[in-house]
Amino acid sequence: MNIAMINGSPKPVNSNSGILLKMLEPLISTGNELTYYNPNKRPLTPAEYSELCRMGALVIAFPLYVDGIPSHLFRLLATLEEYLKSEREQEIYVYAMINNGFYEGSQNHIALDILKHWCTRAGVHFGQALGQGAGEMLGSLEKVPPGKGPLKNLGKAMHSLAGNIQSRSKGDSLLFSPNFPRFAWKFAATHSFWNATAKKNGLKKKDILRRL
Repeated sequence: MNIAMINGSPKPVNSNSGILLKMLEPLISTGNELTYYNPNKRPLTPAEYSELCRMGALVIAFPLYVDGIPSHLFRLLATLEEYLKSEREQEIYVYAMINNGFYEGSQNHIALDILKHWCTRAGVHFGQALGQGAGEMLGSLEKVPPGKGPLKNLGKAMHSLAGNIQSRSKGDSLLFSPNFPRFAWKFAATHSFWNATAKKNGLKKKDILRRL
């Protein structure tokens, strides 16, 4: 089966969406041909849109933006919808991996609904999605195997998703938080990310809290 791996992150490199796609790859690569698309680097060509219409499955990974889909990915889907209506020759299943900066993976539910409605409009099947909370942790956990430690829930969800992709079937979407205490996540995010980023940009802690 031909499978499209679409990285919907606005980041050109080192994106959490890219990390999720790489985690999924070994679980679905056997017997399938995977093709990567990175609209974050350049817009897709008409030929590439036509290629997507001939895929057996589309796997879309993206971050949550204002509870929705990033604008450049939304434009891609709007354009792809028109191609699918005129060029699709077989049944296509769509799967998604969403990550967000909130601790709760349930925060991804609106973006998930948007994607489901798009599938209906485009005439393709929505298969399943996983929604990872505290997505910004992924970059610091690349050496942790999925299914272990803080990534225990992610590993289970990945195997469920991979099984449905392989069989071109549907499953319940899974929205979850990391296996990591919320208070510890909040502490690490505040001191290792926000305060450190502020310092890197010449700001102090009080500058973050200052009201305009």
